[in-house]
Amino acid sequence: MATPMLRQRAEAQDRLVRARLDQLVPQLMRRHGVDMWIVVAREYAEDPVLRTMLPATWMSARRRMVLVFHDAGPERGVERFAVARYPVGDFFAAAWDPETQPDQWARLGELVRARDPKKIAVNISDETGLADGLTVSQHRQLLAALGPLADRVVSHDTLAIGWLETRTPEDMAVYPAIMRAAHELLEEGLSERAIVPGVTTTADLVWWYREQLAARKMDGWCQPSVSIQRPAKGGPAIGNQTVPRVDTIEPGDLVHVDFCAGYLGLKTDTQQLAYVLRPGETAAPAGLVAGMAAANRLQDIVVRHYRAGITGNALLAAARKDALAAGLTPIIYSHPIGQHGHGAGPWIGRWENQAPLAGLGDYRINANTAWSIELAAMHKVPEWGGQEVRFALEVDGFFDGNSFRWIDGRQTRLHLIPRQPAP
Repeated sequence: MATPMLRQRAEAQDRLVRARLDQLVPQLMRRHGVDMWIVVAREYAEDPVLRTMLPATWMSARRRMVLVFHDAGPERGVERFAVARYPVGDFFAAAWDPETQPDQWARLGELVRARDPKKIAVNISDETGLADGLTVSQHRQLLAALGPLADRVVSHDTLAIGWLETRTPEDMAVYPAIMRAAHELLEEGLSERAIVPGVTTTADLVWWYREQLAARKMDGWCQPSVSIQRPAKGGPAIGNQTVPRVDTIEPGDLVHVDFCAGYLGLKTDTQQLAYVLRPGETAAPAGLVAGMAAANRLQDIVVRHYRAGITGNALLAAARKDALAAGLTPIIYSHPIGQHGHGAGPWIGRWENQAPLAGLGDYRINANTAWSIELAAMHKVPEWGGQEVRFALEVDGFFDGNSFRWIDGRQTRLHLIPRQPAP
């Protein structure tokens, strides 16, 4: 993916946001029977939803910002305006003149009463942080401003979740190139280009990735992590740490990278594995190859159970049942992805908890959603004395309501360090 100048990148990102505002908001409001949606935030205390509705050149809300969507009917459509001192780019016209009405909340009340909506949605959620952006103080002042219409306000998370989880055709037109760029960078780091066995540490590789992200003008939405597994030598096995420790990468190591990148407001979340060849080796041990294949089989099982309307908990249970029946030892912890790395919507297990998740696991899977299929297969490696090794993979895909596809393929073979000529 060629890296455009920042100005062109901002223009491209704004096109994606404008398409979402034009297409997605009316669909969601009518699907959920909402006449008005009010999103309130203050500078540096942004509602997560509001932040995804701003122009690319806006780094935060300005002072207090109130975005209002009002469904005026099929013929007039959904109007949107900002009760704010400034217009929000060309996305939201400013509907408040402080010189005429100094009280911002009073102006909001006037605008809402003039439209007389029957149901007013706000972003409050007990389960999803990304849909829980209305603060206590702003909620209190909003209700006071609405006066007799305050009883029409409903705590609503389906609009926020729908906005964040749904991928538009415009999103999916650019997502594969973003994913390809992330994969290329991840794979380059898992090669002799970045790793000198016996010299490079796991911390060195982490910061190599950070530097590369910065050089390519990509967003690192989380700190990369690098860990190794290797045969135990009279002590506990190295690897599988919840928090990776700093180790020097040596021949014979299985190297794992968890890598986060973003571009144009869309995030990627990927984990891959590499094997560092010992002197004289041209391939990884057969037991490691088999472990990689087991992780791929687990991926196949998980995505096979995707269907519209199934809950995250039901998918987790079905996938685990099939994986155990196939002789695998599964750990499944997949999640939505999109404008956030750990996105809004149903979660499918957690690495530390394979039981049903109350709340997040009860949400249902919808069409046109993107997913980070994150999981691990535990597999005993004979060449390592039967040691159980964690084969953790993560790859992003898209569910259109009928079928699941990888956005940019997936890793099916261990990367070798150094790379070997094709047979």
